[in-house]
Amino acid sequence: MVNDFFTQMTKVLTDARSIRIKGRSFLAVMLSPDLPFDDWLARLDDLASRSAGFFLGRPVVLDLTDLQIDKPQLKELIAELAKRNVSIMGIEGARPSILGSGMPPALKGGRSASDIEVQANEPADSPSKPAATEIRPATTQSIVIREPVRSGQSVIFPEGDVTIVGSVASGAEVIAGGSVHIYGALRGRAMAGSIGNASARIFCRKLEAELVAIDGIYKMAEDMAPNLRGQAVQLWLEEDAIMAEKLI
Repeated sequence: MVNDFFTQMTKVLTDARSIRIKGRSFLAVMLSPDLPFDDWLARLDDLASRSAGFFLGRPVVLDLTDLQIDKPQLKELIAELAKRNVSIMGIEGARPSILGSGMPPALKGGRSASDIEVQANEPADSPSKPAATEIRPATTQSIVIREPVRSGQSVIFPEGDVTIVGSVASGAEVIAGGSVHIYGALRGRAMAGSIGNASARIFCRKLEAELVAIDGIYKMAEDMAPNLRGQAVQLWLEEDAIMAEKLI
């Protein structure tokens, strides 16, 4: 009997079909709602309407730190976000009493990922399906992409600066933990200081952006000064407002 038990245990421990569990880091968008939720959702709708697909397929974490709400309010907020195709993968900063069964899990200790996935170009004969190239930086604080970023593609590097030697097409995006440098036209979205860096900047040779953001503060195309369109520009954050000036 004892021998049979150990034989069965050995089989379980060496079975090639055993479940494999690994840890993996992903970059998520952090949303920090404020009260009243109706007003905040209206601002969210405005952002989504002016930047189509901003939340599509993107993991989102709700930051509820210092937000005094109860469980029914949280459930209603999650339901309203679901109506907008915003999928909540986790909740940070919430009191345990307002979480429960059927809700996203509680998260804490969020930090930048060490494995970064960059959407790279495919050959010209199949531009509709961008391939994924994985970059695993060790101590690198910047990356250089030596090709244009096409529509539907994303470059995400929370460890530091991103330099694009080329243009960023409409519908494409560049997200950096540091500054963004674009040696071409910026027609898509550029987000600098994505993990909390208010000193990050955005530089581009030709500003035609759909959206720019620094440390979570964003500005849409129609909010930018007309005299900056098509110009070489740098953008920075100053007291929760994005400032811009032409580059000489």
